[in-house]
Amino acid sequence: MRDFEIARRKMVETQIAARGIRDPRVLQVMREIPRHLFVDEGMWDQAYQDHPLPIGEKQTISQPYMVALMTEAAAPTPNDKVLEIGTGSGYQTAILASLCKWVYSVERIRSLAIKARKVLDQLRLYNVSLKIGDGSEGWEEYAPYNAIIVTAGAPEVPKPLKEQLADGGRLIIPVGDRFSQVLYKIVRRGNEFLQEDLGGCRFVDLVGKYGWSP
Repeated sequence: MRDFEIARRKMVETQIAARGIRDPRVLQVMREIPRHLFVDEGMWDQAYQDHPLPIGEKQTISQPYMVALMTEAAAPTPNDKVLEIGTGSGYQTAILASLCKWVYSVERIRSLAIKARKVLDQLRLYNVSLKIGDGSEGWEEYAPYNAIIVTAGAPEVPKPLKEQLADGGRLIIPVGDRFSQVLYKIVRRGNEFLQEDLGGCRFVDLVGKYGWSP
């Protein structure tokens, strides 16, 4: 287990802090959350390397730097309510749950949601509500959210996600075609949405009513 701690520290130093992630809370939580538990045991030796990994169902666990970048941009505070679209492995969920009051996470693939819940429970991260459904529609029941993170690439920003963002809330979303996207940070100010380009990226498809068709 000690080896994993060393690997996490190295990951944070060389892949995350070295690339400009400064938020001390984000850096600390990424030193603590055991990323290897979110992938199959056969890939544990790759868990802290600088790339995404397959998690089954043609889905991936994001590159550590991308998780850190999106989390820092979302700027979750201890009293925040955060919506995550695309639970996937549950790793991004765990990072958010360690930084905010409550995470509402939507995953369309049941087997991934069940697996993610097991690991979150193992880590005693109980401040997470999981739902199986169409993430492009958000989760209206618990809106508005202080931050929304979308871990899949969309053809455009889904209207329901903008509507479910609190005033002053931050929406982090990759938008583009099916091969490459731009990561945007969108901040709501009343009925205005201010958009910032955080750089190029590549994510799996956001499938759903306001995303790509299956």
